[in-house]
Amino acid sequence: MKRIQINVNGKAYPCSPTMGAMLRFKSETGREITEIDAGSFSDLCTYLWCCTVSASKREGVEFGMSLMDFADSITPEDMTAWNEAISSAQSGNGDASVEAEKKSL
Repeated sequence: MKRIQINVNGKAYPCSPTMGAMLRFKSETGREITEIDAGSFSDLCTYLWCCTVSASKREGVEFGMSLMDFADSITPEDMTAWNEAISSAQSGNGDASVEAEKKSL
């Protein structure tokens, strides 16, 4: 899978699904990622945060935002753009390096 990033407060962070992200989601919610409600912004935001924390750790990028700080810094459009980038990367269509961008606050 190509590198996928999300920009939060003007800084790019790696953000991709990892086993660590799946375990973090379970730890945060008590549910498996297979139980994510696609219509739940809470679930999607939590999983997006888990993917950012995990991918940042894997790549040696410092990421110290709590889930709530992260949620305060992104929009539903950011989550949608990230979801589209992930879907594109998994299907092999398009450019998976598309960044879900967040302008500086």
